[in-house]
Amino acid sequence: MSRPEGVERILRNAAPHALFDKVRDVLAQRYGAHAVELLMADYAMTRLQPVTDLPDTAEPLSVHASAQGRAFGAQEAYVVTDRAGVTVHLPVSVRGDRLAVLSIGLPVDAYAPDRLGELQDVADALAHEILVAERDTDVFLRARRATRLTLAAEMQWQLLPGRSCSRPEYDLGGQLEPAYAIFGDCFDWSTSAGHLTLTVNNGMGEGIDAALLTNLAVSALRNARRGGLGLVDQASLADQAIYGQHQGRQHLAMLLMRFCLPTGEVEIIDAGSPRIWRLRQGVVEAVELEAQLPLGMFEDTVYTVQRFRVLPGDRLFFLSDGVYDVASPGGELYSLHALARAVTNTRLLPPSQVPRAILEELAGHRGQIDAEDDAMVVCLDWHGRPDTALVEP
Repeated sequence: MSRPEGVERILRNAAPHALFDKVRDVLAQRYGAHAVELLMADYAMTRLQPVTDLPDTAEPLSVHASAQGRAFGAQEAYVVTDRAGVTVHLPVSVRGDRLAVLSIGLPVDAYAPDRLGELQDVADALAHEILVAERDTDVFLRARRATRLTLAAEMQWQLLPGRSCSRPEYDLGGQLEPAYAIFGDCFDWSTSAGHLTLTVNNGMGEGIDAALLTNLAVSALRNARRGGLGLVDQASLADQAIYGQHQGRQHLAMLLMRFCLPTGEVEIIDAGSPRIWRLRQGVVEAVELEAQLPLGMFEDTVYTVQRFRVLPGDRLFFLSDGVYDVASPGGELYSLHALARAVTNTRLLPPSQVPRAILEELAGHRGQIDAEDDAMVVCLDWHGRPDTALVEP
């Protein structure tokens, strides 16, 4: 049997637009596959969209009610055996970022459980190559969309680092709604050997203006972070960039955080409306911080760092006002009681699935009332390192 790195080399040499065709050929030649299908998760994370020559003619599948969706949700192989043979559904993910599902149809006599690891290696190699190929082809990005994105949404989704990621110290997931018409909310993260930097933003305005504002802010923060500057200087540079462009007419609310991976110590700048809730040992509570001015509201704003600590087992939620300020038909804010119920109801889900579930419960809370603002949910599970003390700060 061919070694996995041989498959990786074949995929690296494939043309970006022909990557899936090459995978299909490899699986047919080496494993006897008679049917291979790649289904990309759509922007709303509710459907799996087949990658074909004409993506808009293929029927999507539900993430919640299909065998492929079961593999996607559990992030584990799911094997179905029937008279036609064996179908193996495999998650296609990179470092916790869930991209797609690879479904492989095999004759019964060509499948054995000990081959499952090899097939997953092919799916893992495909996941890495999809990320690289998306720089040069629209094939996979087109397959992700169930309908056309607005221009503002196109800009926002291209700005994100991903929708989820995993490391030994943490698991992280985020989602934006309305997925196909989002405009101001955004999140960003970057990790190093010792730290996780996480930003959640809520830009004012609508449409292109909000998307341009968020792009300016995130780019300024990245520029400062990649230049080796600390949190205060990152916030100050972004503040100056926004004020220089808009002279206070537009501003952006932001939480800027730096987690120390060995200790769980968190440095944070609270510059506006995104807020934090924490689930610790079954108790849901808001993390109270001293709010400072949004970025770009006034010239030369001075920002200060606050500190708190996360413990192994903590789950944090970062929410925009389009979530916690949403009112029910009776006028009750989501953050009053419904949010705590949603946090408790989703406690067994991994962070990659929690934001979608929270937003679905939010829609139920809102009822028939149309959403007036876009919404962002980011969920962080903190595991820490083995030597992290389980003592509250």
